[in-house]
Amino acid sequence: MIYETVQLGKFAEATLTPICFSHTMERSPRAHRAVIVCPGGGYNHLSPREAEPIAAQFLAAGFATFILHYGVGKNAANYRPLKQLALAIRHVRENAQKYSVDPDYIFVCGFSAGGHLAASAGILWNSPVLDEIAAGAPRDIVRPTGMILGYPVISAGKIAHRDSFYELCGKENPTEEELSAFSLEKHVSADTSPAFIWHTFADQTVPVQNSLLLAEKMTDAGVPFELHVFPQGRHGLSLCNELTANGKPAFIEPHTAQWLNLALRWATDFTL
Repeated sequence: MIYETVQLGKFAEATLTPICFSHTMERSPRAHRAVIVCPGGGYNHLSPREAEPIAAQFLAAGFATFILHYGVGKNAANYRPLKQLALAIRHVRENAQKYSVDPDYIFVCGFSAGGHLAASAGILWNSPVLDEIAAGAPRDIVRPTGMILGYPVISAGKIAHRDSFYELCGKENPTEEELSAFSLEKHVSADTSPAFIWHTFADQTVPVQNSLLLAEKMTDAGVPFELHVFPQGRHGLSLCNELTANGKPAFIEPHTAQWLNLALRWATDFTL
């Protein structure tokens, strides 16, 4: 196994933690599909419940896993988290042999604000804001193969999780133009990465309309996705079980916990 902490370029606050297979394992080495996990936290902190427990499940299913600790608070503005995730994707692709990774299959997985970040990588990968990160390589070196999005923050409109967008804009009273830059449904195109999306109807923090709106725009653009809306469950469910409930019964939803097996199957069966 490979355990290390990778500093992501000039971003002092950002690290990538690989937990993945190595060529020294006593079996035939093979290239694994990879997933980079982006925990949520409203872009003002990072939720441990949406980091290591998630990575462990993907690792157990045979994926090479990576956890991105990205910039939050004052380090969330000016697209810094997106640049960090794009750099992480590039790093994994360029070190595919070291990590026993198939560079054609690198997924991003995020929850809540981390879902916004993961979706940003799949939607804005060819935006000028990432020119510096992709410099000297084919542009799609920073494009994720697919996105796994759990109760994602998407829209800066009337259904917005306002605090996330205040952090992204670096101010509490951003202009409509500034908000629009991070309102992802406005930027979906035919080049957007395919997605697996799940949400709950009962989510009162990030309304389910965020996922429905993203699905609508992806449909319009002809980009495939798998969408699951579960009837019960509060925001921030993570694995929906005791492992991530931290002793709080409200975070245990056995029916909604199906999202994990569905997502694993989607990412395993996905073909280019």
